[in-house]
Amino acid sequence: MIMDITADQVKLLRERTGAGMMDCKRALAESGGDIEKAIDYLRKKGAATAEKRADRVTNQGLVEAYIHAGGRIGAIVELNCETDFVAKTDGFKMLARDIAMQVAAMNPKYITRDDVPKEIVDHEMDIYRTQAMNEKKPEQAAERIAQDKLEKYFQELCLLEQTFIKDSGKTIKDLILEMTAQTGEKISIRRFRRFHLGENGS
Repeated sequence: MIMDITADQVKLLRERTGAGMMDCKRALAESGGDIEKAIDYLRKKGAATAEKRADRVTNQGLVEAYIHAGGRIGAIVELNCETDFVAKTDGFKMLARDIAMQVAAMNPKYITRDDVPKEIVDHEMDIYRTQAMNEKKPEQAAERIAQDKLEKYFQELCLLEQTFIKDSGKTIKDLILEMTAQTGEKISIRRFRRFHLGENGS
């Protein structure tokens, strides 16, 4: 059964996801008009689109800076896409600024969990296991607790896994997937740097 989708529903979904009008209509139709289900549909579509485009070259984009706290904290991010056309859109520029703001506020150390050196991951796991064993947890439970703590570690220090400071229901990866769904292009964060006044450089 095809239900009628109102313009207000489409408008609301576009505001919340940034997806195109036809994608929003399709998502609402597939989800029976349920906004939250439609959002999930678009996010999955974005993930699928990103997967298809994983091997595409992203040599366009922009470098965006964000300065906070009266000039005491700043961040620079290089956000890439496939074409200069997308790089010049307001949505892409806003995404780059939001990510730079995220870096300034949350001080991530890596882009993805794959960027974390293995020796650091092993070291953290060893600490978490020891903590659990010191609390007299059984070995299996200690391993599970250590894995849970490692997940939290990744969510705190890896930019793509951090909760977005402007919307606690999304991660930075979700923002990237939404922009991928909206533009049809592969979007990627190439690098970032955070500066704090008086801090030693690395």
